Amino acid sequence: MPGPILTAAVERWPLAAPFTISRGSKTEAAVIVVTVRSDGYLGRGECVPYGRYGESIEGVMADIEAQSEALKMGAGRTDLLGIMPPGAARNAIDCALWDLEAKMSGGSAADVAGIQGLKPVTTAYTISLGPAETMAREAAKLSATYPLLKLKLGGEGDGERLRAVRAAAPEARLIVDANEAWQPENLGALIAAAREAGVELIEQPVAAGGDACLADVDHSVPICADESLHDRSDLDRLPGLYDAVNIKLDKAGGLTEALDLAREARSRGLRVLVGCMVSTSLAIAPAVLLAQAADWGDLDGPLLLARDRTPGLRFAGATVAPPEPALWG
Repeated sequence: MPGPILTAAVERWPLAAPFTISRGSKTEAAVIVVTVRSDGYLGRGECVPYGRYGESIEGVMADIEAQSEALKMGAGRTDLLGIMPPGAARNAIDCALWDLEAKMSGGSAADVAGIQGLKPVTTAYTISLGPAETMAREAAKLSATYPLLKLKLGGEGDGERLRAVRAAAPEARLIVDANEAWQPENLGALIAAAREAGVELIEQPVAAGGDACLADVDHSVPICADESLHDRSDLDRLPGLYDAVNIKLDKAGGLTEALDLAREARSRGLRVLVGCMVSTSLAIAPAVLLAQAADWGDLDGPLLLARDRTPGLRFAGATVAPPEPALWG
């Protein structure tokens, strides 16, 4: 019997407010939705091409469409690990195949993955990079609803931002993400500022290609690899540099690799943050499965949109429920 028929389409979703990190701002989420059809069943997956990793909408679309014949010939999720590199294109196809497999089996993606008793997970809420007083106002406003806040930082002025946010939201749990913006010469001072502010985790403080300096700094606040960690092949270079990993489906190239990556990371004593790009609920739904055993969840992509797809994930404040089959899985 021939394998699934693959199609892909670009969608653009406006954000509720501009989203700013150290590398710039954006006002929309540009995503690609893959659909796979077989024997009257349909599965979907969503990815977010990311320029930091050399991806573009056009390039990812071409990479997805190039796998059409492989799927027709019966290539499955595990086959894709050898056919495609990790990244957004493989993620969209992989997640669509998970969804298709679940629907064809009459069960759920959690059943296919061997995950028992899906539970709601808690997500961080991200505060964009901005002036200290602006970030502090946002933290004060959000902390009652979202007990875990993620602060986007940018280098200069980050000590002031940390102090202002902590003063404005004294009870909030905090994680921070510098998106590679800190420099070796100010790294120690900024880690100390994070420690004084009670930060739980520092994501990717320095450039992925220049992170050897992390071997020589204080790790009293755990340091998390984001840009430095895509799939299992990156784990060998992390000891002594990082204490945790941020696993994103778009980096790992899908749920298949991400599940194995999380298991391997934990076996090496690394803590796990499950993160996301700014995207709709369709992209976040499979990450909810991955986040079941994570130390932190950062799955707020749909909360940053002006509107989400229908049906979407159900958020109750900082809690996100497992996906319904009508959405994914």
